[in-house]
Amino acid sequence: MDRTEFTIETDTGAYDLTASVRMIGPDLLIAIWGGERPHIGAVAVAQPRPSLKDPDVTSATASVICFVGHKEDELAKASAEILAAALNTPVVVAAGIHWDNLDEEAILRIIKNSEILVEMILEKCV
Repeated sequence: MDRTEFTIETDTGAYDLTASVRMIGPDLLIAIWGGERPHIGAVAVAQPRPSLKDPDVTSATASVICFVGHKEDELAKASAEILAAALNTPVVVAAGIHWDNLDEEAILRIIKNSEILVEMILEKCV
């Protein structure tokens, strides 16, 4: 599979997520979606930088724009920062996930699936 552009999805059986990943030069552009009505709810832009605690470690800083009434900002920010730091490249993540009437357990499952998805992306990009 071409690592410059691919689509990947979790397969946990509930609240699975999909990501479209595209390398644009050294930069990474990602769309994450899932649920009954996928959309764009938030966009995060992250850039790598030396860690404030240890300049020999790469960390990342992100800015987020979230559309009113959407809650994907934390997911987009965390995903962008993890990927930017691990790959030492600028990353943009657009995320939009929607299922109706989620309880706390479902929300935790979605968060876990987003972490799994980020790990899957890292495996393909390294």
